[in-house]
Amino acid sequence: MKFLCQVWFDSEKSNLVPQEEWEALTQECIVSDELWRERGFLQVALALREPASAVTLRIRNGTTVATDGPFAEIKEHLGGFVLLEARDMEVAKSIVSTFPILKYASVEIRPAYSIKDGE
Repeated sequence: MKFLCQVWFDSEKSNLVPQEEWEALTQECIVSDELWRERGFLQVALALREPASAVTLRIRNGTTVATDGPFAEIKEHLGGFVLLEARDMEVAKSIVSTFPILKYASVEIRPAYSIKDGE
């Protein structure tokens, strides 16, 4: 079963973390990701750029309109995601509980719906 793990940061608090801490955390995350990839659980992991770099698309009156920045004013922002393959939610939770990013963010684990398997 696949699980999407969304990494959420408190926007104000994350801006207060010194750059050296982010760099150290990045290295910890790379090591952790590689461990779970080697064990066959981690499918993909991506960090996202800051919300201001986003473009939001909507259809208004039949026309696609692009707006720079995030969809709405936010207190928390999506900072990245991990896609896991695990037997069940308990295994996914045990894996995510080891992620170094938990020192700075929360991680929402959500099972993916599989059309092929009907799960």
